[in-house]
Amino acid sequence: MDLLVEAYLDYCYQDSGNGMPHLDETCAPSPLDILDDTQCVSLSDIELIDIFKQKHSSLQSQPFHKYPNETLIYHSYIGCAPLHPSVTISLQTLAAYCQTHQVCPMFSFQAQCKMLCFLHDIPYHPYLTMQLSAAFDAYVEILHHVDQYLCTALKCDTLHWHLLNLCPACFYVLEDKPKLEFNWLVSINSNNSLKRWDSTIYGTSARLDSCKACSNFWIDSGTVNKFSGEAAPEEGSNWEDDLAVEINPGSFSCADWWKNTGPEVCKNMFLVFNELGIFIAACRHCFILLACDMI
Repeated sequence: MDLLVEAYLDYCYQDSGNGMPHLDETCAPSPLDILDDTQCVSLSDIELIDIFKQKHSSLQSQPFHKYPNETLIYHSYIGCAPLHPSVTISLQTLAAYCQTHQVCPMFSFQAQCKMLCFLHDIPYHPYLTMQLSAAFDAYVEILHHVDQYLCTALKCDTLHWHLLNLCPACFYVLEDKPKLEFNWLVSINSNNSLKRWDSTIYGTSARLDSCKACSNFWIDSGTVNKFSGEAAPEEGSNWEDDLAVEINPGSFSCADWWKNTGPEVCKNMFLVFNELGIFIAACRHCFILLACDMI
């Protein structure tokens, strides 16, 4: 992955302003890995896919390229396979999908793949979506490593740096200013849209998810589970007493029968869920500080 990141940074440096590199055959080799000319990777008859064009071409690598995807990234493409790619997707196409998915998370790989098929007049097949997904995963991983390099260079990689510097209005302290009664005002909330039933309810085995969120505010499930059971129940509270109303003898009140949302019923209800939803913590200026998936 480090070699791909170096190739991507080299591509960005060679960018001529239109998303394509300015190819300079006399460019100096990288000091990391200098290989002989006999070891250079040459790619022939590679399918190059962009948003508005599709073609087969051959690409010549630089002397310091060791893997095919280094050469592809140097030419503004990335392969759909790690070692022997035959289909490649342009970095511009992946960047456009990345931004589209951020503003519209419902826009899936399948929708993007079908759009490319319509533009190129080719029939859609499910395996094309898998190729796009593989290329996009590699592209996002490269961007994550680039962000890590930037944070290290700017000394922004210390513990809780992003949390303490995310909202200037909340976390920046001015000199000679009176101390506030509350330094932070934070709200925590969630929704029910991502609830997921436990697989044991259906008698099936859960599929392991090895994906890890590349985010500065995301809390993994292992950290969340450390605080399991620490919330103590409120003493002296009885939900039936809160619902009780004074009624005349012989009159009817639905409050006497409204027990389907009582504590014990809710406790049993949540047992059927393996995932309760996303919980986020945000300051009063709408900056998301922390987020976790309650599993």
